Amino acid sequence: MRVLITGAAGFLGSHLSDRFIAEGHTVVGMDNLITGNMDNIAHLMGHERFSFIKHDVSNYIYVPGQIDAVLHFASPASPNDYLEHPIPTLKVGSLGTHNTLGLAKAKGARYLLASTSEVYGDPQVNPQPETYWGNVNPIGPRGVYDEAKRFAEAMTLAYQRYHGLETRIVRIFNTYGPRMRLNDGRVVPNFIHQALTNQPITVYGDGSQTRAFQYYSDLVDGIYRLLHSNEDLPVNIGNPNEMTIVEFARAVIDIANSQSQIVFVQPTDDRFTDDPKQRRPDISKAQRVLGWEPKVQLAEGLKQTLDYFRDKV
Repeated sequence: MRVLITGAAGFLGSHLSDRFIAEGHTVVGMDNLITGNMDNIAHLMGHERFSFIKHDVSNYIYVPGQIDAVLHFASPASPNDYLEHPIPTLKVGSLGTHNTLGLAKAKGARYLLASTSEVYGDPQVNPQPETYWGNVNPIGPRGVYDEAKRFAEAMTLAYQRYHGLETRIVRIFNTYGPRMRLNDGRVVPNFIHQALTNQPITVYGDGSQTRAFQYYSDLVDGIYRLLHSNEDLPVNIGNPNEMTIVEFARAVIDIANSQSQIVFVQPTDDRFTDDPKQRRPDISKAQRVLGWEPKVQLAEGLKQTLDYFRDKV
């Protein structure tokens, strides 16, 4: 296949590009580099089956030649990023989704949307199945990301139902690994940076809020399987092993062999408004329709991630 991956210079987009290249496909990467980094795909530049276009998908997209699949991964994804770029975040979820769907329709390509567990908001159901409609504050600071993704899902399904486009939707839960940015504001790079520099690990609130962390390679495998499946409704891809933020902080300290101490800080800024108290995927659908479940244990994934970041601090 020849596939277009938007957000290709980002954390997930770059790993997806690697997977498709490794499977023998040709990749056209696209990114406007607001949050992406060319270092993430430097090793692919010059590869005979990889090309790169710097472009904002919120504007009209032109890609010459055959395209067999469009994977729309362009978007700021961390609270720091989408609070700094609220309108581009809304535009890439709305206009960007419309433009990439239009391209897929014109090319007769299969379409895969990168959605998020954030469509569930601060959930009142745990774990979260795909049938849960969510508990999202549409006008809160986080709404620019949550609602952009919810709209993107609605637009994707509209193209499927009205135009007969082949579509896939992945709802991505907390994912970590090499190529994350140390300063992106999410809990994994924050804790890793603090642990590697023996600074206090800052836990916001009492640390009882939960997350379920998956290693990037498990996610990429789930996405690859989903694209090649016949499932046209959203599928959760995440690790169901839920843990509190305090437990996660202790795991990072232990694996990093750090001298850091945990300190509790009361959140004071918009990043923590409507912050979910629980996050855990119900992956029974992924198990059933994709034959997928996560394989990488937290200790193994954190070790690989810590090794990557040691040279970055």
